[in-house]
Amino acid sequence: MLSLHTNAAALSAQNALSRTQSNLSTSMTRLSTGYRINSSMDDAAGLQIATRLKAQTSGQQVAMTNTQNSKSLLQTADGAFDEVTNMLVRMKDLATQAADVSSNADDKTAMQSEFDALGQELGNILKNTTFGGSTLLVGGTLASSMTFQIGASSSEKMTINLGTAVSALVTAVSSATSNYATATTGAELTGAGSASTAISNLTDAINKVGTVRSSIGAAANRLDHINTNLGNISSNTKAATGRIMDVDFATESANMTSNQMLLQAGTAMLKQSNSMSSMVMSLLQ
Repeated sequence: MLSLHTNAAALSAQNALSRTQSNLSTSMTRLSTGYRINSSMDDAAGLQIATRLKAQTSGQQVAMTNTQNSKSLLQTADGAFDEVTNMLVRMKDLATQAADVSSNADDKTAMQSEFDALGQELGNILKNTTFGGSTLLVGGTLASSMTFQIGASSSEKMTINLGTAVSALVTAVSSATSNYATATTGAELTGAGSASTAISNLTDAINKVGTVRSSIGAAANRLDHINTNLGNISSNTKAATGRIMDVDFATESANMTSNQMLLQAGTAMLKQSNSMSSMVMSLLQ
C-alpha cells in the first residue's frame, strides 16, 4: 500500500539497519578488546562463571607464592640445623678423644676450651636464627604450630607442629653442654668419667636434631608437590576462563565482514524506500 503517513518499507529497513549497526558495534568491540564478553549483557552466566574462575586463579597464584616463601623459611631452618649437627658432631669427636686414656689433663683442658666455644655458638644459632626479622628456631616460628595457606579457599591449609620435637632438641643440647645457656667454663671433658657421659648426651642431641630435620624435609617436599599441583590447576583454570571470555577472531572477523555488508545494503535499501513517497505524488499529477 502506498501511503504518505506510513512508509512500512522504510521502517523495516530502518529496524534492520539498527540491528546490523548494533551487531557490527559488538563485533568491533570484541575484536578490539580480544574478549567475547565485555559486559554482563554479552553473557551474564558466562561472566559469572569466568569471574569465579579468575578469583580462583588469582588466589592460586598467591598460594604458589606462599608455598615458595614457606619453603624458603623451612630451608633456612634446615640450613641452621645442618650447622648445629656439624657442631654437635665435632663436640662428640672431642668428647670421644677426651674419653681415651691417651689424653692427659692439658689435652682435655684444650679440648674443653673448644667444646665450650662450640656450646656457646650452638646457643647463638638456636636462639638467634631469624627469617624475615622473626625468630625462627627456639622460641620462634618452628617452636609452635605452623599453618601454611596453600590454596585459594579458606579450607586449603597445611599445618605442622614441631614444637615438641624442638623442645626435646633444646633439652638434649642443654644436657650436652653447659655453655648453651651461659658462657662458662664447663667440665664435660675434664671431669672424671664425664667425657663418656658427654658422648651419650651428644649422640642423643644429634638424634633429636635429625628428628626435627626429617620433619622439616618432609614438609618442604610436600610444599614442592603442592606448588606443582597449584601450577597445573592454575593453568587449566586460566584455559577454562579463556574459553569463556576470549573472542574467536576468525569467527568474529567473519561476523564483522557480514555486518558491514549488511549495513551497506541496508543503507542503500533505506534510501530506496524513502523514494517511495514520490510515487504517491506522481499519482496526484
